[in-house]
Amino acid sequence: MTQTDAVLRALAEPRRREILTLLAHDEVPVGRLAEEFEVTRSAVSQHLRVLEDAGLVTRRTEGTRNFYRSRPEGLAGLRAYLDETWAASLDVARRLVESEAGVLTADGAERDDRASA
Repeated sequence: MTQTDAVLRALAEPRRREILTLLAHDEVPVGRLAEEFEVTRSAVSQHLRVLEDAGLVTRRTEGTRNFYRSRPEGLAGLRAYLDETWAASLDVARRLVESEAGVLTADGAERDDRASA
């Protein structure tokens, strides 16, 4: 599984997205995160483990407390994937519009209207 796949799988769960949002602005201990949800502290820890394994959060231990914060760079692979996919989709859409407008031939080559003038 690629890093991008791991990120997509981690973000597929709505609660993990909520946790990531809470960690976007500050480092937060597990206990305070658990207070935000109607699940056990253990369940929040499991979600954090998935996010950490995907490279989306980092953990710092101080004594017996674990503090988590987001890793924006963990989204770099996903961002690149989405940028590439979006660019390819826009290119296909552009070619379809140009083809319908008569700018492109059926095989995708540019029509040279000067030759028929």
